[in-house]
Amino acid sequence: MSTVIIKYNSGNVHSVDLALKRLGVQAELTDDPEKIKSADRVIFPGQGEASTAMRYLKERKLDTLIKELKQPFFGVCLGQQLLCEHTEENDTTCLGIFPIKVKKFPAIEKVPHVGWNDLLEMKGPLFEGLTDASFVYYVHSYYVELSEYTIAKTHYMLDFSALLQKDNFWAMQAHPEKSGSVGARILENFLKL
Repeated sequence: MSTVIIKYNSGNVHSVDLALKRLGVQAELTDDPEKIKSADRVIFPGQGEASTAMRYLKERKLDTLIKELKQPFFGVCLGQQLLCEHTEENDTTCLGIFPIKVKKFPAIEKVPHVGWNDLLEMKGPLFEGLTDASFVYYVHSYYVELSEYTIAKTHYMLDFSALLQKDNFWAMQAHPEKSGSVGARILENFLKL
């Protein structure tokens, strides 16, 4: 079974690759549309700035390709946010797979939200073998609103979507590759879809 990690000029791809290697999975890092289309699983990690990432995707027509994919697809951190409709980060139009807005945390507490926080109200196969309130690691200044696509939430100043799911698209705000055994289990469960 082949797994690709989409390369789109964003940080964090190598730590995801290492996490997959620890699970015995050899993934290919690529922005080649044919390799992405033919993969059995696609992972879309990232950290960085939304408008720059979207520009890279559009220049290579990966924005159109991603919307057409039918295999299990997993967005991580910035990858989750880019799957949404729009982000307040530089007023950026994103991929629109999830018809949800991404908003900046209010400056009530420390931003960015950095550190361990729990997953609440988990539902679906990505959480097999986990208990409610399992902890994962976050680093983000923007959050995805709660919606009908929310399959787990987290609270930091307010409730937000920790994980989303729609059709073959799954997305996680936290970093599974930095979240110890819980993150490894989520990645492993994704690879079994």
